[in-house]
Amino acid sequence: MEEPIIEVKHLSKQYNIGMDTAYKTLSESFTFAVRHPMKALMDFRRRNETFWALKDVSFEVKRGEVIGIIGRNGAGKSTLLKILSRITYPTEGEIILNGRVGSLLEVGTGFHPELSGRENIYFNGSILGMKKREIDEKFDEIVKFSGVEKFLDTPVKRYSSGMQVRLAFSVAANLEPEILVVDEVLAVGDSVFQKKCLGKMKAASESGRTVLFVSHNMNAVENLCTRAMLLNNGNIICNSYDTREIISKYLNIHDQSNKSSSWINNGKEFLNPWFTLEKIYFTDEFGNIVDDGHFNNKYNYYYNVHGNIRELDPALQVGYALYDEDNNLLFWTNFNDDKEENWPKLSKGKFCFSGLIPKRCLNEGLYRIEPMVSMYFSEWIIQPGVNAPMLYFEITGGLSESPYWLTRRPGILAPLLKWNVKKV
Repeated sequence: MEEPIIEVKHLSKQYNIGMDTAYKTLSESFTFAVRHPMKALMDFRRRNETFWALKDVSFEVKRGEVIGIIGRNGAGKSTLLKILSRITYPTEGEIILNGRVGSLLEVGTGFHPELSGRENIYFNGSILGMKKREIDEKFDEIVKFSGVEKFLDTPVKRYSSGMQVRLAFSVAANLEPEILVVDEVLAVGDSVFQKKCLGKMKAASESGRTVLFVSHNMNAVENLCTRAMLLNNGNIICNSYDTREIISKYLNIHDQSNKSSSWINNGKEFLNPWFTLEKIYFTDEFGNIVDDGHFNNKYNYYYNVHGNIRELDPALQVGYALYDEDNNLLFWTNFNDDKEENWPKLSKGKFCFSGLIPKRCLNEGLYRIEPMVSMYFSEWIIQPGVNAPMLYFEITGGLSESPYWLTRRPGILAPLLKWNVKKV
């Protein structure tokens, strides 16, 4: 039987939370405790409060597998990858790695900001355990894949986050470690580069290398991964070669705690120079807000994306993506899908983009809808399936006017279409 390339046994990681950033001398601490005994006691309790980011995690990975690790924010995914990459150490348990690990965890990880792109390729390669000769052989391929040839001798501190990700991924993927560990940083790159990265990871797995892939992009996980693992609160909830089943369980966990029909920005989400998303919500065809997310199929409804255009740019696209309850993408739609002379006249300031959810098109059931905001073919601001807030609505009734069909129909769509019938 082939030896696993990764063995994780009873892995746990504990962190202390609420630590003081200011350090006091012994006399200062004693004086503070005498003057403020209750506050000192509360501070002591906070300093000794602990949190288990991972708890008793065990699994094995075979050579050549592509494992999708999914879960909500705070589930323990990034902690697990950092331990596997030996950036941090576990509190309990052990890991056996039978191969060299190449990691892409955060923007700029393994780069020195003062060194040029060229120098960082050698610097990062040496960290991964490569000899100079090996890096020389792969150098041209790394540069070509990254697309930063023009800025190769520029210090990395002057690179955009997208350029840093492209170069970091190129180094990690092309230096051919036996194990490639990739976190959600691919969301920083543009859509064209994301496709290149996914293609590279697929090629890596087909050549016998092992890939551990953390992502909120469920389409990428389903298409790329041979197996998926769901984490929740530091534990493995399920681990299966049926990736679609694991994704459905993840979405159900998310649904139970976040089945919302409106969303408001807290002021810190999706920061960018062009468009600030403020809120999203549903209205009926008369303009009334629909709070409960229950739609009757006899009526039109609207998905409203409310935001502030901070910098006017013709590349701005705003729309929505619609999914059914099994995570099938039904369609994308944008406000500028029509011919250009019919586009709205935009300017700086607040706008509400209202996208129609047409009556008598969808079948009865639960649906998920996510906003899309991007600069056309250059940069995602809000990408469906990756970082988009989710709203939900449920459609009932209105499938037919006929007494012969009163229940839910088979299929996703249930349009009421006009028929012409004549005697021939």
